[in-house]
Amino acid sequence: MQNNLPVNIKRTSRYYYLRLRRLQGTPRSLALAVALGAAIGITPTLPLHTLFILIVALIVRVNPIAALIGGTIVSNPLTFLPQYYAAWWLGDILLPDKLQWQQINLLLYHLKHEGLFYSLSSLAEIGWSAFVVMMTGGLVMAVPTGLLFYFLSFKFFRTIAQKRHQKHLLNNK
Repeated sequence: MQNNLPVNIKRTSRYYYLRLRRLQGTPRSLALAVALGAAIGITPTLPLHTLFILIVALIVRVNPIAALIGGTIVSNPLTFLPQYYAAWWLGDILLPDKLQWQQINLLLYHLKHEGLFYSLSSLAEIGWSAFVVMMTGGLVMAVPTGLLFYFLSFKFFRTIAQKRHQKHLLNNK
């Protein structure tokens, strides 16, 4: 079976580009939605990203599809490992000695060799420390990620709105 990873990445990128282009709303509102999704997507809350993004998008009253796309761009199978490592690294800098790499390594060893039951007890031992360290690092990453995605997507959506407006003017002549 041939690996078509570059083709799949290109196809997926094109798909999300077209989805973003077709969204309706003001550039500000759409950019805010994408930024919100990206900021939540960078946090280490993986099983709950979609739920958190939808709840916050509905509360803030922004386009939930744009928010989900922003979250998917940031948090996907290609980015999970580096983003979780970065969350741990930043959290460890801000909260030193709360969670050492040796503890994580031991947990990974138990997962691989000892089975799930023993791993769960190991996870419970480091659980709260891991949560605090990872969430601290994730929240620190969320702010610049959200800002970056806001400005980039605002420019993107403003350009699309200008092109639509020009096309509308040409069609009404």
